[in-house]
Amino acid sequence: MKLALVRQKYTPFGGAERFVERALAALRAQGTDVTIIAREWQGEPGPGFLRCNPFFLGRTWRDASFARCVQGLIDENRFDLLQSHERIPGCHLYRAGDGVHATWLDLRSRARGVPPWLTLMSPWHRYTLAAEAAMFRHPNLRAVICNSRMVRDDIAQRFGTAAEKLNVIYNGVDLEHFHPRLRAEHRAAVRTSLGIDDTTPIILFVGSGFERKGMPTLLPALARMKRRDAVLLVVGRDRKQRDMQALAARLGVAERVRFLGGQKDVRPFYGAADCFALPTLYDPMPNAALEALACGLPTVTSTTCGAAELIQPNTNGRIVAALDADALAHSLDAVLACACDPAAISATVAHLGLDAMAGRLTELYRRLAPAAHL
Repeated sequence: MKLALVRQKYTPFGGAERFVERALAALRAQGTDVTIIAREWQGEPGPGFLRCNPFFLGRTWRDASFARCVQGLIDENRFDLLQSHERIPGCHLYRAGDGVHATWLDLRSRARGVPPWLTLMSPWHRYTLAAEAAMFRHPNLRAVICNSRMVRDDIAQRFGTAAEKLNVIYNGVDLEHFHPRLRAEHRAAVRTSLGIDDTTPIILFVGSGFERKGMPTLLPALARMKRRDAVLLVVGRDRKQRDMQALAARLGVAERVRFLGGQKDVRPFYGAADCFALPTLYDPMPNAALEALACGLPTVTSTTCGAAELIQPNTNGRIVAALDADALAHSLDAVLACACDPAAISATVAHLGLDAMAGRLTELYRRLAPAAHL
């Protein structure tokens, strides 16, 4: 079997790449020929990499030229199965890790209170929407990997994709790396370094892209909580960080919000926190929410987040509407007041280990690929 994985910019530790790492290792062990097709990659490429790097100017031309390059490889029939993590019409298998672009734009327009046609003034958005629709309706498409039921149902409704093509395979979480024992390992040291005592409740937010991840709702919610001593730790980078800092100041909570920037290792912060908040405007399945649950943190997220499918109210967290700051404040107070069992919370995602994810992905490959090759 000749399998190709398409990722325009390949980063060995990126979320999409981590998703298939275990399955690819298993397939290679069985003699499967795996090729990575990318425009660029981090570090030395090694064997099995194929560069597809046509000239471009601007991101619309960048994406369109890369898609044409990959489509040429498809037409050459060089691969039994070509799995794309980019919106490329003609691919055999697509992983909808970013969800549905059309849905994200709709939700963002509503949140901003602007008409949808303003978005369509962007050539890149117009191209991405057209490529997305063409890809889901292309006869070459054999299957779609959806990382939540939310994404599966959205694709079926918007594009009429056949149900048998839509496969829900949740992201895997490294249960050896993320676990409740991090509390004992890191809580005291992190709190001491930040000048936070052991009795002060810490709410943790992990993510880049503050608007999409819900920061404009989380800050007002912090100001409306009954707990006036709760501290919010923000791990992640964003170009609009200064805007969020200004918002925190206007709300009177600046002293209780710590913007820590990007962190190579987020585990110490999971260990230091008392709960996790990610009221996303739109997120198919955030790895950070899975990691927080695996670490035993009660998690508050939104109805437009795929991780809501894993939340069991009064057991491992709460679910709120993405823009409802009052409901978010109430839920944060509630999870901080509950005597949650970290081990019980961690158990709710025990079925999402990396090996289990790899097994489901490998099973899908076996079903799609010609039997003679496996």
